[in-house]
Amino acid sequence: MSTERKIYIGAAWPYANGSLHLGHVSALIGSDVLARYFRLRGDSVLFVSGSDCHGTPISLEAEKQGISPSEIAEKYHKEFKETLINGLGFSYDLYTDTLTENHVRVVQEIFLDLYNKGFIYEKETELPFCPDCKKFLPDRYIEGECPKCHFTSARGDQCDGCGNLIDTRELINPKCKICGATPEWKTTKHFYLKISAFQEKILEWTESSEGWRKNAKNFTINFVKQGLHDRAITRDIDWGIPIPLKGYEDKRIYVWFEAVCGYLSASKEFSQKIGNDDLWKEFWENPNSIHYYVHGKDNIPFHTVVWPSILLAKGGLKLPDRIVSSEYLTLANGQFSKSRKWAIWLPEFLKNFDSETLRYYLLLNGAEKSDSDFSWKQYQEKINTELIGHFGNFVHRVLLFIYKNYPEGINFPAILTKEDTDFLNFAKNCFAKVGTAIEKGKFAEALESVFSLAEYGNRYLNSNAPWTVIKNDRQKAEATLAIAGHVIKCLAVLSAPFLPRTAKSICETINSSIERWEYPTETIIVVSKPAILYSKVEDSQIEKEQELLQQIKK
Repeated sequence: MSTERKIYIGAAWPYANGSLHLGHVSALIGSDVLARYFRLRGDSVLFVSGSDCHGTPISLEAEKQGISPSEIAEKYHKEFKETLINGLGFSYDLYTDTLTENHVRVVQEIFLDLYNKGFIYEKETELPFCPDCKKFLPDRYIEGECPKCHFTSARGDQCDGCGNLIDTRELINPKCKICGATPEWKTTKHFYLKISAFQEKILEWTESSEGWRKNAKNFTINFVKQGLHDRAITRDIDWGIPIPLKGYEDKRIYVWFEAVCGYLSASKEFSQKIGNDDLWKEFWENPNSIHYYVHGKDNIPFHTVVWPSILLAKGGLKLPDRIVSSEYLTLANGQFSKSRKWAIWLPEFLKNFDSETLRYYLLLNGAEKSDSDFSWKQYQEKINTELIGHFGNFVHRVLLFIYKNYPEGINFPAILTKEDTDFLNFAKNCFAKVGTAIEKGKFAEALESVFSLAEYGNRYLNSNAPWTVIKNDRQKAEATLAIAGHVIKCLAVLSAPFLPRTAKSICETINSSIERWEYPTETIIVVSKPAILYSKVEDSQIEKEQELLQQIKK
């Protein structure tokens, strides 16, 4: 076992403007796998995230409903905590939001520090102004055609089609999202972040980086080589963090600068909550700490260009080490979209299906390497055939057989056959194999290795047939079950980062606990009556969900 490491894990902050959908979960689920794994390794982990409550999507939704942005943000922040933590079992050390006094203070301190160093400066500029709404339009209040990929619903700051950051002036046929009018351009003053000052450093850092997913590395290198441009970090809005300088009361710090600062502010907030104000420094001022950032591909430039620029300007803080950026999860080959209501919503999913089945499906079939399409029929097939048929079946039939036939427990055999030894060695080798894949952000590969052990277990059982052998040789049957039971102990540990409630259920049945990421040494197995791990996904459930999608299409 290696010595303790400092592992920081930052998961992207979802906009609190509507319920989370499965596309969000697909991008974020890996963060919890990392946190759970590194804790089992014995490393010191700081896993934080929160709700982005100042994004203009929140203002837009509030205007549609005729209520204040704070009402929208607080409603969905509460829902996010419920669905992510209680629903999916995410093991955040802290899940906060951007409305806290701590976050406001940290953002304003960073703003002033960079302003005093010359990395934030004021500049007169022309920005879009809606002649009908009589106000300047923040980037998200404008929609048009992307000049690069020609996606027709590109926003004024970024295109969801190709992921590129864009200048609002570049949009083709821009329209105000509130009233549909064509914006005019008027002069105003704003503060800019001097990203251009870090072009060479960011390019060098990106090219020499290891542990990034290919989409992040390739995108960032191409993006930086096109030339980094300074970007306005303030807007003519009243919802957001105030600029800490006099004379700018009608402007706010814009969300794409402010939200990424949440990674640092959340770390400080957690430190304060546990009564160790300087704990965050062990992660942020420690060059040997390892920083993971987990998000979707639309967030790549904010984590590989914007946030690193802020960190470099600030100085003395750790740059990202591992960028774990997912591709898009699609639905019936269409992109999940809050605004277009094309989604499978997380709260609704959790009402009707087991959260462990979603964790399994998205980790194994999510958009890790390329866009992946969610299909209700595929979900049903994967859960019933693989999760239940292979994994659940192996665990349940072994433990139930032991419970019924050996109520006092079973002991490890004194002599092992070659088949026993091969099976146990395969299990032992899984710990290093699965762990290495997790650390590289290869969650599907890691989970496949866990399930290969369960499949091996089914073959081992069928080969030794303890249900037949027990009729004539009770001791031999016990030996087979002891080996299989020991492998189930391994599976409980190996599955814990991916399927935590499953692992807990197994441990409760075998009166065991998961303390470390290591091959178990305890060989005695006493079994309580095992519960069914998962319920079969029925045709009627899937038909109902497919009908709902058809209604949305219409």
